[in-house]
Amino acid sequence: MHYTLRHLEVFLATAFHENVSMAADSLAMSQSAASASLKDLEQRFGIQLFDRVGKRLQLNDFGKSLRPHAEALLSQAKEFEGLLLQRGQSSQIKVGATLTIGNYLAVPIMAEFMSRYPGSRVELTVENTSSITEKVRNFELDIGLVEGELQDTNLDVIPWRNDDLSLFCAPDHPLAGRPTLTDDDLLHAEWIIREAGSGTRQAFERAMHGLAPRIQVRLELQHTEAIKRAVEAGLGIGCLSTITLQEAFRRGSLLPLYAPQRDWVRQFYFILHKQKYRSAGLRNWLALCQEEGAGQFSTYGPDE
Repeated sequence: MHYTLRHLEVFLATAFHENVSMAADSLAMSQSAASASLKDLEQRFGIQLFDRVGKRLQLNDFGKSLRPHAEALLSQAKEFEGLLLQRGQSSQIKVGATLTIGNYLAVPIMAEFMSRYPGSRVELTVENTSSITEKVRNFELDIGLVEGELQDTNLDVIPWRNDDLSLFCAPDHPLAGRPTLTDDDLLHAEWIIREAGSGTRQAFERAMHGLAPRIQVRLELQHTEAIKRAVEAGLGIGCLSTITLQEAFRRGSLLPLYAPQRDWVRQFYFILHKQKYRSAGLRNWLALCQEEGAGQFSTYGPDE
């Protein structure tokens, strides 16, 4: 074989950092050793993988075509090493989740996963849908659990489970206690909503089709808890996943609002790069998430 796993590691690290020095640091190598490894790989096959732009190394088209294959080979090698070291019980996966999923669903699933597969490690990144999508596309994450609908020719987008959005307000808000809200009520309310690029914002705008461009947005906030606090303070009404509001509804610090003429149901999705190697750990993670989606184990208690 005319290449080594170290060649692949240096190639992928350089593709990610676009800088040999940073790639070397990430692999605990000297810069000269990393440069030599990259040069050796190119010379062995008479190829060029990067375009050199100043101090940056950008993958050329040929390098981009090789990257997913290198990712898959390295993933299989790591899985093989895990099998040797832990007799098949160990897995390491990098999971990305959007804020609602990451804060309210992913951690219990992680706990169950590590309980079932001792020695396994799950790295969780929590950001909005657009950020998670970019990281999966760039092979920084093995899998994404997202709220937003998307179409990307590089990604497999797999339905996971349904989720309901809830409208809500403070107990002393003028709309509190109304049996239902009309579209006119929705137009005249002041709103505290998630930022553009989030799955919740996308689902909200879909549910508010025909009204969204005309609503009065008082605040756009990135974090669920900040939106809940702003609504509690009487700054407006909000719209978030029901999962995130159950405790506040139970306490009575927030009250649900109802607009049944609008569709507040949305879908959660798995996203994976189409050329991502599906390791045993990744397959086990998907299966466990499907169990959660089918309600076979609880990810949050009745008071949450």
